Amino acid sequence: MKIIIVNKDHAQARSFTLGGWTRAFLSVCLLGIPTFVGAWGYSWLVSDERDGFFNTDTKAWMDILSARESEIEQEREASEAQIAALTSKMGELQARLMRLDALGEKLTSAANLEQGEFDFSQVPALGGPSKASPDTLYATPDFFAAIDQLSQQVDSREQQLNTIEALLTNRSLQQETLVSGAPVANAWVSSRYGYRKDPFTGKTEFHSGIDFTARKGSKVSTVAAGIVNWSGRHPEYGNMVEIKHGDGLVTRYAHNTSNLVKAGDVVKKGQVIALSGSTGRSTAPHVHFEVYKNGRVVDPASYIRRTNR
Repeated sequence: MKIIIVNKDHAQARSFTLGGWTRAFLSVCLLGIPTFVGAWGYSWLVSDERDGFFNTDTKAWMDILSARESEIEQEREASEAQIAALTSKMGELQARLMRLDALGEKLTSAANLEQGEFDFSQVPALGGPSKASPDTLYATPDFFAAIDQLSQQVDSREQQLNTIEALLTNRSLQQETLVSGAPVANAWVSSRYGYRKDPFTGKTEFHSGIDFTARKGSKVSTVAAGIVNWSGRHPEYGNMVEIKHGDGLVTRYAHNTSNLVKAGDVVKKGQVIALSGSTGRSTAPHVHFEVYKNGRVVDPASYIRRTNR
């Protein structure tokens, strides 16, 4: 092999003749060095050192992303917990408001308020200009603080309505236990309380009650709530019911065709306790009504004229 070297001015030229061994050495250098470099590069690429070189930054970024994902998951769980708590609180407030509406309807009916004065089925009418500044007009509300405030208002209204209910219940109880009115409807008084001519002997004797003339089988109702003291047959009163009320008062209903209650029964005001008749010492169907105060018989007229207050 002959090699010719020419200078940059092309003025001179030199030639070299390479022998067989020289050509072999150059071939080995030209071909062996790239092969060696390629083999070393490949081994470096697949070695742990390459992983360490490339993975240092990658692992750091992966750690950052993993930490961020963990934070996002925690925030998501916290948000879901807050939403669940908010939903539960709203459900509780809704149930309490429904109970307050029912209580309001009950109190409205019990207080005999005019229809439409308090309509608990409608949303309360609200309105008026806003006093908030433009900066705070559209401020994001703190929902939990708003719900807590609403809950406190519901508590306050509930206490007020419960107090009103207790007062009305007490008033209703007083009306129930108040001895007032007549024991039979659409009847007229045939004999008053006091001295009179006895219908059987013609002698002047004391009449301890008031007689109401009534058709046989008319409904006899109690004039107040109480407990049945006695219900049975008496030789002079015939079929009689005796009821014990509060405040030392006892009422009797006599000469009944039949008694509809028994001793120990709790009766309400206006409850039918017997059917009128003419049993015992009686000349015709009527209701004999007596009132006792602390064990002494009194004139029933003052109680019959009583009105509920």
